[in-house]
Amino acid sequence: MKNEMKMNRRNKNHGGELESKRIHFEFASPTAESVAIAGAFNDWQPNATPMIALGQGRWAKDLALPPGDYEYCLVVDGQWMPDPLAEETVPNPFGGLNALRRVNNGG
Repeated sequence: MKNEMKMNRRNKNHGGELESKRIHFEFASPTAESVAIAGAFNDWQPNATPMIALGQGRWAKDLALPPGDYEYCLVVDGQWMPDPLAEETVPNPFGGLNALRRVNNGG
């Protein structure tokens, strides 16, 4: 029960068997040496989801996520930051901001 409550807090998924959607993330930094995504979908593990270097300072990653609201940050060379391309941000408990990605049920 405790794990179920924890999951519901991190991913506001509205129940039921919902099909995952491919979600694309991008980031650009000409000086970054490593970029990863840490968020509700990977238990905030900074090394769990590295982005792929595309060259010329561009980074990308596709994730399969079920519908829900997901808070996340980018970890750029060890520094946590909200995604500058995120359409929404929310305050985090550390006095900063998390990016928010909404994965909708519809196509």
